[in-house]
Amino acid sequence: MLNDVRKIAALAWPVLIGQLAVIAFGVIDTAMVGRFSATDLAALGLGGSIYISVYIGLTGILVALQPIAGQLFGAGRESEIGEETRQAFWLAAVLAVIGFVLLFHPEPLLSLAKTPPALHDRTVDYLRILSFGLPASLAFRVYSSLTNAVGKPRLVMFLQVGGLLLKFPLNTWFIFGGFGVPALGGPGCALASTLINWVLASVGMTVLFRFEFFRPFGIFSHFCWPVWRRQLALLRLGIPMGLSYLIEVTSYTFMALFISRFGTTTLAGHQIAGNLGAVLYMTPLSIGIASSTLVSQALGAQRYDDARSISRHGIGMACVLALVYGVILIAARPHIIGAYTPDANVIAAAMPLVLIIFFYHFCDALQITTAFILRAYKVTLVPTVIYAIALWGIGLGGGYLLGFDVGGGVPEWLQGARGFWIANSASLGVAGVGLFLYWRRVSARHRPNVDAD
Repeated sequence: MLNDVRKIAALAWPVLIGQLAVIAFGVIDTAMVGRFSATDLAALGLGGSIYISVYIGLTGILVALQPIAGQLFGAGRESEIGEETRQAFWLAAVLAVIGFVLLFHPEPLLSLAKTPPALHDRTVDYLRILSFGLPASLAFRVYSSLTNAVGKPRLVMFLQVGGLLLKFPLNTWFIFGGFGVPALGGPGCALASTLINWVLASVGMTVLFRFEFFRPFGIFSHFCWPVWRRQLALLRLGIPMGLSYLIEVTSYTFMALFISRFGTTTLAGHQIAGNLGAVLYMTPLSIGIASSTLVSQALGAQRYDDARSISRHGIGMACVLALVYGVILIAARPHIIGAYTPDANVIAAAMPLVLIIFFYHFCDALQITTAFILRAYKVTLVPTVIYAIALWGIGLGGGYLLGFDVGGGVPEWLQGARGFWIANSASLGVAGVGLFLYWRRVSARHRPNVDAD
């Protein structure tokens, strides 16, 4: 067990630092925009939810490269990795066009929120600026999927930390204005993120081209057009993965859209709670990515018992840490929320939601770690069905019934934003248990030449 934990930790800590750097973008945005205006903070929460839905859904498709490259690397078939990477870049280009259109014209999604004109306009400005950075984000996702698959997560971490160092000064400049730039508020942090995304993508491509480790893959050795057989293989894995990401994120996105009907203060409190949940999420996510890398490499080398052992220990590691984090969060809750905003009304709205995060985070840790491990087995269809039933059915549907007191019999303490958060937590618990039971079945019957479901 200790050997597996050490191997997982060795890959997980660079991923964790890199992911914390990424989530720190959101923390910095929330904290700085919260001091600009409550309207901009609400627009950030609403626009951020929509952007994440589009971004995660599209990048989830590109993550299909990770189990493919990981198994090829474990099997010693390095020359094929370069071809798969080139195909992933072609797929990223097509997805970038789709994502740009969705973000530049977000009115259909915003119509669900029934937002007031001022909040609507700020949200549209925010999303349109981010649309220009999406192609760079997708290119960087190909880079990170490849480097994680071959056990080089530090190459992602260094760039993500470097981007974070640029974030605060650029945010300060664009949000509050100065040196000839007007105060842009919430859209200012979107402009900062867009510029940083292009820097990260450019440096990432340079690393792939010049770093000695990647030369055997021959990624840029020659030009190639899309190969439909390989594109279909990517899509066969990637579409269910992207859908599962999309289901997970939209269960939160639509929760934010519905909660916005309760007013700006409630939405701002929800934004703080959601931001804290996202910070905590980075640890099990990192463990899931690290475990997935080791499992896919073990499967490629046909070491099936090792793959099962690493999976089991990775899931256990994530769940234990989730409990520890939950206790710390409850103990420090007033101080943590106070660091986000001085507004007493927003603090009061956030306090009960942050308490729910204890259970929410444990269930989140179980489901995300198990989901990544199943992807290493190239199993994606059944997990997507589990996500749809649990997160959309129980989480979003149940949240709507509780939050808006449909039927008139819901206790007051279960109404409003709390109802949505409690239902979402329950849905993650159902998804986590379902995915774990399915992983046990898949790992027990896994045999050579059985690589998809």
